[in-house]
Amino acid sequence: MEIIFEYDGVTASESLETFAREKLNKLGDKYQMIIRADVFLKTENTTSTDTGMICNIRLSLPGPRLFAESSNDSFRESIVESISELERQLRKRKEMMKTHA
Repeated sequence: MEIIFEYDGVTASESLETFAREKLNKLGDKYQMIIRADVFLKTENTTSTDTGMICNIRLSLPGPRLFAESSNDSFRESIVESISELERQLRKRKEMMKTHA
């Protein structure tokens, strides 16, 4: 699986990329149908201290793309939450594929 990182108003971080890669590779091992992951990291000024570090992840695979977004007080939390949401979507997609096969 190819993993592409994009930053918007955020300095690129090797440790964040490594963290996200490890999580995404685990997902890729479980769901081999994933072709590519686009990870977008950006900050947003919010009134809450619990949000503002945003992680968007878009997965390319056969059929419609999957997308998840999360905003927390740290990028690591946002990455974990986004990947968790994507795993839920992948499980659903896999179940639908089984019923149609």
